[in-house]
Amino acid sequence: MNKTELTPRERQARETRRKLIEAGREIFLLNGFQKATISQIIKKANIGYGTAYVYFKNKDVLFIEIMEEIIIKFYEVADLPFAPKTTENAHEQISKQVRLFLECAIEEKEMMLIVKEAIGTSPLVEERWSLIRERFIKRIGLDIKYAQKEQLAKTSFQPEILARGWFYANEMFMWDCVKEDEIELEKIISNLTNMYTGGLYQ
Repeated sequence: MNKTELTPRERQARETRRKLIEAGREIFLLNGFQKATISQIIKKANIGYGTAYVYFKNKDVLFIEIMEEIIIKFYEVADLPFAPKTTENAHEQISKQVRLFLECAIEEKEMMLIVKEAIGTSPLVEERWSLIRERFIKRIGLDIKYAQKEQLAKTSFQPEILARGWFYANEMFMWDCVKEDEIELEKIISNLTNMYTGGLYQ
């Protein structure tokens, strides 16, 4: 048997897990995080209770799985190559990252509203969001260090502190984009980028 080929039992397990995740997404979108229950999700997935709890012990753990699938899109933005050779090039790349980051949130607007609710309700989800935030901050810090090494950015800034402030600014506007029906996306992108690059870059 090919090592990459799944056994019937493994395929069934993967399918069961997928059914629960898809049902969870539907139930959370329908009822919100607080009102959704694991029983509703199990019923929607048409899975036995005993079987379901093997995969997810409660709705918080299931929601984190759903949240992580959404955040993968954000990670792809954070992991875009960053190797500008000029200040102008850095400005262009940073503006693109801000745009893609905010557009990811807008694209998943309904689910991100549930994420916001869950962060304020579930200690487990809040803890996971903190880990997600730290991953972004770490990547931003590496980009700042690169720019400083290439003599594009001022070395008077401490990368770790500036990276945290930059992510918090983006996160704040991300939630605004999710909560508000009408936003001036172009103005947000322009002002955020100009504020950041204007202060950091030479």
